[in-house]
Amino acid sequence: MDLIFCGTPQFAVPTLERLVSAGHDVQLVVTQPDRPRGRGMEVTFSPVKRKALEFGLPITQPDKIKNNQEFRAQVEDLTPEAIIVVGYGRIIPGWMLELPKHGNINLHGSLLPKYRGAAPIQWAIAEGETVTGVTTMLLNAGLDTGDILLQEELAIKPDDTAVTIAPPLAAIGADLMMETLRGLAGGTIIPRPQIEREATLAPIL
Repeated sequence: MDLIFCGTPQFAVPTLERLVSAGHDVQLVVTQPDRPRGRGMEVTFSPVKRKALEFGLPITQPDKIKNNQEFRAQVEDLTPEAIIVVGYGRIIPGWMLELPKHGNINLHGSLLPKYRGAAPIQWAIAEGETVTGVTTMLLNAGLDTGDILLQEELAIKPDDTAVTIAPPLAAIGADLMMETLRGLAGGTIIPRPQIEREATLAPIL
């Protein structure tokens, strides 16, 4: 597929790697602007930007996207079949949601509708869950409220932390995204609404 990839943290890198290795045409990588980090406040690239540079992919880092006409024109000119969103860190505006044929597909680090929000992995650990997982979903105007596409579970071991479980979740999520794209292309996935009464929140820590 012709794709645009929106992501920033290390959790998003395995999905970007799999998209490229599977032969998808990642036309543009959208990631957060470079920011100062650490004690020395040295300006550093996001993990997704570092990986995109390795692959030689086009990169853009807009400060804002909702009313950014230059960015909108750039995205609309590419006419992507799907926009992949993994930990990008910005609310996806309506014009982006409506653009691609297959929608904006998000990889979320929980078994939705549990742990909607910015810190699903951390809150699953904090709440003493024994099982977590990843979800691919169609983004809509709400906060992680879109229709579920596919899910995959992962057991949480007694000594797991958010740091130790994030890499295997990211790897499982990358595989799940590949399966999701195949299913959407083949018409074998039926999106299913989330059950609102089962929803819980995972706000940023």
